Amino acid sequence: QVQLLETGGGLVQAGGSLRLSCAASGRKFEANLMAWYRQTPGKERELVASMNKSGMRIYSDSAKGRFTISRDYAQNAVYLEMNRLNPEDTGVYYCYANYIHATIERVTPYDYWGLGTQVTVSS
Repeated sequence: QVQLLETGGGLVQAGGSLRLSCAASGRKFEANLMAWYRQTPGKERELVASMNKSGMRIYSDSAKGRFTISRDYAQNAVYLEMNRLNPEDTGVYYCYANYIHATIERVTPYDYWGLGTQVTVSS
């Protein structure tokens, strides 16, 4: 089992910055992919940014140019640096990790979620 613990959420004024952190524990090998999702009331959880094992990053349109995702592979952690925040960025941010267990016979993916951290941006 893998536990994901997010920290760094909070209340910030529009134009400000926050840095979210997510630490994974429970597995010794690094995650195939780690990501940040955001959910607001009445909406589905949506991808904000992801980063795979090779370092490839994907951002949502709203995150491009303002947010930066990074990983510490040794610590099995993922970070999200958020700049120029606006009220539309408000929501609960969830950390996600995907692990792959491969044998000769099969490849099995495992998906894990954190409990989320609230980010509120005031206008």
